[in-house]
Amino acid sequence: MIKKISFLIGILLFGLQYGQQNKEQLQKQNADLKKQISQINSDLAKTRNESKLSLSYLNNVNKKLALREKVFNNTQKEKRFIEDEIYLRQLEINRQNRELAVLRKNYAQVLVNAYKNKGVQNKVTFILSSKSLGEALRRVQYLKQYSDYQDKKAAEITTAAVELKKSVAQKKKSATEKENLLLNQKKDLTTINIEREQKEQLVTEFKKNESKLTADLKQKQSQSKALEGQIRAIIAEEIRIAKAEEESRRKAEAEKIRLAKIAAEREKARIDAEAKARAEALERERKLAEAEVKKANELAAKRAEEERKRNEEAARSEASAKDEARKIAAKKASDDATIKAREASEKLKEAREAEAALVKKKDEDKKAAETKAMTNYGVSAPAAGSNFVSNRGRISMPAQGTITHRFGKQQHPVFKNIWEENNGIKISVAKGTSARAVFPGTVSQVIPSADGTKTVMIKHGDYFTIYSNLSSNTVSKNQQVSAGTVVGAVAQDFDGSYTLDFQIWNGSQAVDPLSWVSY
Repeated sequence: MIKKISFLIGILLFGLQYGQQNKEQLQKQNADLKKQISQINSDLAKTRNESKLSLSYLNNVNKKLALREKVFNNTQKEKRFIEDEIYLRQLEINRQNRELAVLRKNYAQVLVNAYKNKGVQNKVTFILSSKSLGEALRRVQYLKQYSDYQDKKAAEITTAAVELKKSVAQKKKSATEKENLLLNQKKDLTTINIEREQKEQLVTEFKKNESKLTADLKQKQSQSKALEGQIRAIIAEEIRIAKAEEESRRKAEAEKIRLAKIAAEREKARIDAEAKARAEALERERKLAEAEVKKANELAAKRAEEERKRNEEAARSEASAKDEARKIAAKKASDDATIKAREASEKLKEAREAEAALVKKKDEDKKAAETKAMTNYGVSAPAAGSNFVSNRGRISMPAQGTITHRFGKQQHPVFKNIWEENNGIKISVAKGTSARAVFPGTVSQVIPSADGTKTVMIKHGDYFTIYSNLSSNTVSKNQQVSAGTVVGAVAQDFDGSYTLDFQIWNGSQAVDPLSWVSY
């Protein structure tokens, strides 16, 4: 039974701890969401007067409403966790009440027994009635233990009462927290309803101005189509020029290579002739050295044999002064012959090394002659390819803001009968924001539009980045730019917002910028 009770208590404590962790996570998430809502409110306040009927404004309103609803849903979950917590606390209180009742009942019985034997005389009689001194001491010890047991039971009741009081206080705290949460939830629901009405009013305002906004939008689409035509024409011309230049360069390079090879072959022939003459001389030196080594080795062998015979003769008979002199002379002749043989071997080694070095030098000189000829005729090294492709997904955004239009065919969020074909993305930015080059390159063209805005095209090898709807440009054609170079200021769009139209083209094909930039 005790094991079952302990198991149930463990489950209750785990449930309380798990619920507390989840509740804290929801509270933290709601705090982050409220920060985002505050930032959106700040952005809306800045653009309220200048772009209330812009898609950027509507997007921010929708985003804020979605965040509000997420906060409300999280609060609903948090409320359920608190309700579970209150329920588990009540179960804990019930358990503690039962334990306290048992403790009090047991303690009451202890007090009754103590009352019956409370007199000092009874205790003394109890001790004195012992049959021996040992039994008397044991009875004294028993009375002391019984008194300690009474104190222990009283302490257990006090501790249990304190724990019960704590649990009741925690339950009341959770109930208060739930009341506050319900109050805040009611306020949040009121705010959501107000903001929904504001959104509906904004959509109504859009629809009231539908004819004007639709006309402006179609005019903007017409301008975008015309700009797209210009962009395609410029890119086609760039590709044509690049191909012509590449063909011309290839032919010029081929001619340079041909002339350089002729010059290199002449130089190689000269090097071969000189090397051949030198090799013949070295071969003669080597053969003489080989003959000298052979002769020296034969002489050394002969002298060594003569020395050996002199030593044998001297050993067979008593040596005379004349024999000793001959012996010494034979040894000296043998040593001289050995030294000459060693010197001849060293000379032969040097001759062979000189031949090997000549072969190596000839190869090196021929390679150097080829490189020099290529350099003299201006043959260029193979050009390194653009690393724009290798940085895909890591390219920076041209401006910080909210993406209001994505790549491809998109339905208008308000006017469902209107579809927009976007060759890039549109970024709604704060007034005064500048567009920046996303990657090093060369300004291919600065295109003025009929509405007074500018478009900057930057070439990155086979790729182009395009920055449209600029009120001014700070770069010019053929200018080299780095990543982060300001290309111009973002202009105000027809709906009152400040919007940058950003595109990436691979040759004559527009690609989705969001698969290239890091955002």
